[in-house]
Amino acid sequence: MPEVQPGARRDGMVARAVIVGVDLGPGSSFDPTLDELAQLAESAGDDVVARVFARRKAPDAALFVGSGKADEIKAIVQEHDAQGVIFDQALSPVQQRNLERHLGVPVSDRTALILEIFAERAKSHEGKLQVELARLQYLSTRLVRRWSHLERQQGGIGTRGGPGETQIELDRRMIGERIRSVKTRLDRVKRQRQTQRRARERSGTFRIALVGYTNAGKSTLFNALTKARTYAADQLFATLDPTVRALYLPALDGVGGRTVSLADTVGFIRDLPHKLVEAFQATLQEAVDADLLLHVVDAASPTRDEQQHEVERVLAEIGAQDVPQILVFNKVDALEPGQRPRALVDTVERDGGRRTPRVFVSALDGTGLAELREALARAAIESAPDWLPPAAPQPSRSLQA
Repeated sequence: MPEVQPGARRDGMVARAVIVGVDLGPGSSFDPTLDELAQLAESAGDDVVARVFARRKAPDAALFVGSGKADEIKAIVQEHDAQGVIFDQALSPVQQRNLERHLGVPVSDRTALILEIFAERAKSHEGKLQVELARLQYLSTRLVRRWSHLERQQGGIGTRGGPGETQIELDRRMIGERIRSVKTRLDRVKRQRQTQRRARERSGTFRIALVGYTNAGKSTLFNALTKARTYAADQLFATLDPTVRALYLPALDGVGGRTVSLADTVGFIRDLPHKLVEAFQATLQEAVDADLLLHVVDAASPTRDEQQHEVERVLAEIGAQDVPQILVFNKVDALEPGQRPRALVDTVERDGGRRTPRVFVSALDGTGLAELREALARAAIESAPDWLPPAAPQPSRSLQA
């Protein structure tokens, strides 16, 4: 067995971690504060004891940051008695292996950290299958000369595997078989969800899906609108499994109110691993099949524009870029008085020159929720005017008296 278990954590204990961000120049994804990576690490149960920044024109093939910066990180690890190092960028299997040997502690990258959080948070059968598939696909790329014990030959009479089959080949084959098994089970779940969606379509239910950057307050808003009790917390990826609840829209413009369906989906994040997007396709299909998207934005975040752009990018990746949207700028209660909007409802221009309604709300104190319900009712009428019944006649003044 290897001396250092890659990506390992101390079960039941808080691991002291050093986080590292590398600026690779224009076009690269770089967080100059590493705040988001620190939040991810804390969500995984780590205690961030130091932050290290580096700048390179291109990643070093062996150590990603180069030998000089690797020596600096090693000194910081020893100074803080850290048990692990987490990189904000994706590492190749060779870079991860070399860094672990050089630093003497487990090394993870952003992808591995997100996968670990997803594995801890997934509760439903579907969610667990989706995370397992993504982790297996990630692990399959880590088997390239990963550990020295994998170089030993296996095979022969009375041993598992064919003659001359190396341990790495056996491990890869076992992982491949498990991936196929999980995919088969996920396909069954996907067919079940498609059946449920077709039933909702036949019933004429107007479908709305909440999307947005992780920790933008989607679940809190979902609870405020539907009176549900979905778990919500001030942390990244507090909820992973999709939840669908009924939402009553008020009568508007002579058209009566009616109940619609509202789905809360998994949050997006910068550099969300492609395999994770692929694995969660069944869940994200709620957004693709929706009649309307509520794109929730953290109005108080200093990086809200970048977060909004990242959500739009993922929506395009899953084929939901043309679904009508309402932008919901949440957490206005966290804004300074001078930063708060004069009007709770307006419109903004998105890519392609499309005008999109925007509503400012606070899911915590209820600000703007009435305006949001009205905007939803108006969008529903404009999108599907035939599905709503006429408004009930109002009683006469004599009867009211």
